[in-house]
Amino acid sequence: MSCYRPLPVAFESGAGAWLRAEDGRRYLDAVGGLAVCGLGHSHPRVTAALVEQAGRLLHTSNLYRIPLQHRLAARLAGLSGMERAFFCNSGAEANEAAIKLARLYGISVKGMAEPRIVVAEGAFHGRTLGAWSASLRPGFGPLIPGFLQVPYGDSAALERLQARAEVVAVLLEPLQGEGGVRMPPPGYLREVRRICDRQGWLLLLDEVQTGMCRTGRWFAYQHEEILPDVLALAKGLGNGMPIGACLARGAAAKLFAPGSHGSTFGGNPLAMRVALAVLDVLEEERLAARAAALGKRLSARLRDGLGDCPGVREIRGMGLMIGIELDRECRDLSARALQEGMLLNVAAGRVVRLLPPLILTDEEADRIADCVIRLLRSFCSPS
Repeated sequence: MSCYRPLPVAFESGAGAWLRAEDGRRYLDAVGGLAVCGLGHSHPRVTAALVEQAGRLLHTSNLYRIPLQHRLAARLAGLSGMERAFFCNSGAEANEAAIKLARLYGISVKGMAEPRIVVAEGAFHGRTLGAWSASLRPGFGPLIPGFLQVPYGDSAALERLQARAEVVAVLLEPLQGEGGVRMPPPGYLREVRRICDRQGWLLLLDEVQTGMCRTGRWFAYQHEEILPDVLALAKGLGNGMPIGACLARGAAAKLFAPGSHGSTFGGNPLAMRVALAVLDVLEEERLAARAAALGKRLSARLRDGLGDCPGVREIRGMGLMIGIELDRECRDLSARALQEGMLLNVAAGRVVRLLPPLILTDEEADRIADCVIRLLRSFCSPS
């Protein structure tokens, strides 16, 4: 089906931050499989774990105990401050689980007939119908009801909803990814946490894109030293292996009972083993700190090279999640970058989004910055 518009290149192999196309040409990857391949391509530790587990056991279903699930859940709980985990196959599924938890909390704990979840303008939580409805995007109506929208980063707008008795939770991305690497004002998450505590609302954070060290911490909410009640993860947790996780603490962690939610493939031994290997590498190689340092280096070089470039409105981001907003549509920049031997992505029509692997060398980071500077200076210059 025509769901995609792929660029005219196909890759046959990859190593580190580089991909090799069928014609032998190499490309520097500043997309990272859309924030999936934090450890780059063909990482030996991940490959070894995948091959070893594939030779032992792939799938049994959740009708039986899977000890690797308990190991991964304990690791993630220790890193995040959460208490329990539900494993699935994608970020959309992790957000679906978070939405179901919030509604169940409203019905069974709060006694609400129609609990509602507050979401933000510009959000993107996935392409399943529930996650799409939470993003309040058009095209597949009627959307599932039960969501109230407020401007992103506006805590005052959230305050004004406190009189709405049917509100049960707030669902946010700490940084909006598909929305164009949009960052809220400093202290916003702390203020949202305060409002939720006062009102008895759950705070649900979608860290599908921002999690797993992408922003310079294990999770982006750790920059503001808060804890959510529910946390959605995916992408970088598997480094290419499909996996999602919905973590929860407190009352939200105890809501699901046998039969209330599930997944045929979620939490299978292969995905669990690969994710454990990913955590090992992220931890042992201190890639959260590396992402923070590389992000500063890359952003500084971009600002130096584009500070006076006409058409560049803002360079923003956190760690290795960087957006360069232009004053015009720039979707064809992905194709232009391909001609330069680099992969980049455009979000929200006019934001060049960089999501490179966390294992970049300094030289590779500089090479990405220099290529982006050349591209944008050429693109934005008067014709």
